[in-house]
This record gives sequence, C-alpha cells and structure tokens, in this order.
Amino acid sequence: MSAIAAIWRFDGGPDVSRDCGRMLDAQSIYGAYKVDAWSGGSVAVGRRLAKLLPEDVYDQQPLIGAGGRYVLVADLRLDNREELIGALDIAVPDARSMCDADILLAAFERWGEACCERLVGDYAFVLWDAADRRLVLARDFLGSRPLHYHRGNDFVAVASMPKGLHALAEIPRAPDEERAAQFLLLMPESGTRSFFKGVERVEPGSIVSITANRTQVRRHWDWDRIKPSPAPSGDPTEGLRHHLDQAVRVRLRGASDTVAAHLSAGLDSSAVATTAARLLGHSGGKVIAFTAAPREGYGPSSKAGIDDESLASARVAAMYGNMEHVVIRTGHLSPLDYLDRNFFLYDQPVLNICNNVWISAINDAARQRKSTVLLTGQVGNASLSYSGNEVFSELLAKMQWGKWARMVREARRNGGWTLRGAAIYSFAPWIPRRLWRLLLRVSQGHVFSIDQYSAINPARLSELGLPSHVRTYGFDFAFRPFKSGLAMRAQVLGGIDLGNYVKGTLGGWGLDMRDPTADRRLIEFCFSVPTEFFFRNGIARGLARTVLADRVPAEVLADRRRGRQAPDWHDGVSTALPQLEDEVSRLAQIAPAARALDTARMKRLIENWPEAGWNRPEVTAPYRLALLRGISTGHFLRRASGANA
Repeated sequence: MSAIAAIWRFDGGPDVSRDCGRMLDAQSIYGAYKVDAWSGGSVAVGRRLAKLLPEDVYDQQPLIGAGGRYVLVADLRLDNREELIGALDIAVPDARSMCDADILLAAFERWGEACCERLVGDYAFVLWDAADRRLVLARDFLGSRPLHYHRGNDFVAVASMPKGLHALAEIPRAPDEERAAQFLLLMPESGTRSFFKGVERVEPGSIVSITANRTQVRRHWDWDRIKPSPAPSGDPTEGLRHHLDQAVRVRLRGASDTVAAHLSAGLDSSAVATTAARLLGHSGGKVIAFTAAPREGYGPSSKAGIDDESLASARVAAMYGNMEHVVIRTGHLSPLDYLDRNFFLYDQPVLNICNNVWISAINDAARQRKSTVLLTGQVGNASLSYSGNEVFSELLAKMQWGKWARMVREARRNGGWTLRGAAIYSFAPWIPRRLWRLLLRVSQGHVFSIDQYSAINPARLSELGLPSHVRTYGFDFAFRPFKSGLAMRAQVLGGIDLGNYVKGTLGGWGLDMRDPTADRRLIEFCFSVPTEFFFRNGIARGLARTVLADRVPAEVLADRRRGRQAPDWHDGVSTALPQLEDEVSRLAQIAPAARALDTARMKRLIENWPEAGWNRPEVTAPYRLALLRGISTGHFLRRASGANA
C-alpha cells in the first residue's frame, strides 16, 4: 500500500518537485518504507511505499512506460495478478521480479483506460500521459483505496488523502459544510465532494481524465453491468464456496504466518476468519480472531439480539487448532478520547464513534501481536450473507402467485416469519411514499423522522434543501422495503466509500485492512444468483448458512439473532459527561459547527441524561445516533476550520 501524489502546473509555475515532496511528506504516516518522485518540467508525481506484499521489494515507482509517454504511481494490490500476467504474455520468470504496479503499467500500455475493467483488487492510481498532456486518475469498483484532487485556475494536484493537498499553500484547509450536513443525514456517498472545501474525491469505480482545459469523469464499472440470472440454473452453494475461498486466499498474500481477523457471532466475520484458518492450516499459519464484547456481567441477550458475541465466537474458534481467540472489552472507554486521532488519521468524521472504540482496541491488540493484515467482513450483508428478503416483492412483480404462496408458507414454518412481515415485504415497495408513512403512523403511532437520529440544525436542513437532495439520490427516509434485492444491494454498496478508513488504519496501526466479502468476483457471482436461493427454505440468509455448514458450528448458523455492537456504549460516555458538555459548548462557538448542528437540543439531551433503557430505540436514536454522531461531525468541523479552542 502506498501514499501517492501528483501536481501539474499548466503554466510551468514554481518548482513542482518541491510541491510534490511536500504532499508526500504530509502523508508520511501512510508509507515510510520508501519515498521516490519523478518530475518533468511542469509535472511531478511520487509515492511513499508501505511494504506489505512480497513483490514490494521490487517496487521502483514512479514507473516510466511506452517509451517515456506514461509515468505511473499506484496504491494497489492486484488480486488477479496471475491472470493478468497470462493475458499480457509476461514470462513467469520475469513476473517474479515485478511489483503489482509494473503489471498495472503493462496493462495500461496494452488496453489503455479499459484496463480498469480487467483489474481485480484494491487500487487507486495516477498516470501522466505526456503525449495527450493529461492526468488519468482511477479507483477500484468499491473505492478500497482513497484518491483526492484539487483543480485550481492554473494547476491540478492529486493525493491519496486530503492532508497531502493541504500541504500546498493554494489549498487552505476548510470544511465542506454541505457534505458534513449530508453525513449527518446518513445520505449515501454520491458525487465527488469530500469533507474538505475544494477537495474532490475520485468516486469508486470511476476514471477522472484531466487536461489543461477540462475535467472528465466516467464510470469504468457500474452496478448495472451485473444482471441476475433470469431463472435458477443449479445450486450455487459450491460456486459461492469457491469464490469465498478464492477471495480470502488472495487477501492472504504478503501476510505473515499470523493474520488478524474480526470474529463476531455473525456469518460474515465467521466466514472470513474460518476460511483463513483453513487455508493457513496447510502451511502452519495462524489466525488471531478478535471479538468485541461488553463488560463482564452485562445484561443478558434477548430474543431479538446478542449482547455478548464472545460466547458464539468462542465456539467458532474452538473448531480450529490454529485460531487464537481474543476477547476485547472496552465499554469503560470514552469515544470522545479518540476524536482528535480520528481527525488526523481519516481526514473525515467517523459515523459511529461508539464502535470506533472497540475497533481501535482491536487494532491496538493486532499491532501488539505484530500482525500486518487485518481481515474483515464489512460488506458481507450485501454479498455473501444477503438475506433474500426481497424475494416476496420480486415474485409479486413477476406475478408468480403460486411460488409466492409457497415461499410465504416456508417463511412462516421455517424462518419464524409472521404473515404481517411477509405482507410488508411483498406489498410495501409498491405503496406510494406518503401512503406508506400514513400506514406507519396508524400501525406504530409514529413515523421514523430525521430529527430522531440526526442532530442537524433544522434551519440548515431547510437552507440547503437537503430533503429534495435525498429524494434525488433515491434515499428513502420512510425506509420502505425494496422492489428487488439487486436494487437494494446496489444502493448499499454504491453508497459507501471506505477508502479513508482503510488508509487511516494503515497510518494509525500499520494494518492493511482487507475485506474478502468486498471481492469483485464474489460480489458479481452473488449478484448473478436469483434472490430465491438466498432465501433458501424460507430462511433469511439461507444460502450463506448452507455455504458455511462445512466451517462454522451448526448452533451458530442456526441462531438468527443479530449481534448488538457495543451494547455497553453508554458506560464510557456516562463517565465523560463533563467532556461531552465541554465539546458541545465549543461547537456552539464555531460558526460551521453551529450552523450544522442543533447545539441547543444537544445540550438538553446531556442535561436530561437517562438512567436506564440505553438500548431501547427511544434512547439510542437521540443519544447514540443523534447526539454522538453530532459530536463526531461537529468536532470534525471545528478542527477542519482550524479552531482548537
């Protein structure tokens, strides 16, 4: 993994090599192994290398190709390296001394920008094309590596992280207040705005071509390219197992004999950790599986959720002699103590600062054990363990009434569904939004609204016209079920960008965070499987439960409850109320934060701090969601504004 930078001054301007060096120095925490740069007149590109792959010893970036036409710097891990070597007719002996960037350059020389459609893995790159006088910027389909840029009147600058761009005097640090407001509303990541004014992000799955006269953005990968099979074509169990094994295997490249992994009571982390243990077992390797759990003696789990996931995860770990199970308990720690570090590492606010506490503690423990790779399963709910709940509305749309009736019966008999639940997923997607909200009000007595989970200032909400933007992006605050599983998963995966968090984890802990459930080949396979297979025998996530039957204990697979992350979140926050009050008071004095947040409401929430009921919706919505998310966003606005008071 690398931190990369580039600058092009259209009129020649000041020393570009010095400017590129400044941008690289500002990103030093993301790559300390090797620093190199190239400059040619008005253009300079460079990279800082974090050595994580075996072939990184051969990394000589920046790379020159096509007889001097191209100059490339890349932050990447190619997961189909061998496939590309074959397609490019590279001799195997030669390939052994080629880093992944060498292969990427050969692919660009052969196929141009179309090479992005052939790349599988995590990547972001910058290429200077001297013949066409342009910069080409690109990111992988999910944006697992970050890339940002700024276009001024007479120059363009590019860096992995915004802090690289802020090393230039022409790009002062200031927050993008509208983007912060969107974040408060949980709006999907859409468009090129970053959290800093004047700093754009290259969107996942996109290519940005910049010349002196214009900037063009196009998609090299889109969710519309994946089409589900029109009809069942055989049992997909073995196919999904193959893709899971492959996705984990390629993400073990460069890991030491010991790899770290998240392990909860859920299906995705269990799938990743156990598959890694199976693969590493052949070579004597080991998995250290980390489970976040509440304090000892915390309240019991309920029928709806699991508070302490360490019991189920211990059963999983016990199946593997090469898996060490480590339980992390952090409820006594305050999430407010991490705010400054979050700002420095991620260059954006953290959505859930309660979860950030145990995530940071796991990172600490993994680093102490000298791990360099951390496996996760963050997007598995939209790929490997997709529920299949949208099968009801899909069958109705196809007017397959007999199959729909059979599926409802199986769901009630095997999946614990009620007739009402099946009816909601069947008919709600077709109900107009206003009527749906009315039905919710009649049946539940209330409608989930923005102010329940967001601390956004109502005046700011109206001023920015965000509700209309929400509808433009297709985001539904009424949370109606979707008409198709494909549309639901495409919206979920198309609305995230984890690049800054991945890079921040490297900078803060030296850990390369890798998610096999985000593997492009695995996701494309899952999207091609008809929804009814995921809802196998009337059981949500039925396909994943079948796939994992050879590696996860039956009792864990049979438990359909969801784990509650950080259920003791209130312990650490309750002990830090003076700190919480002080932060809100500071935010009220900083213009960008005061404009964005309803600080008066936040103060009232603190003054009326609850004594109990911490995980009831009427408490978690205003406190864990609205108040603490407001604190995270407000702190970012305060620091990005240059205000440390």
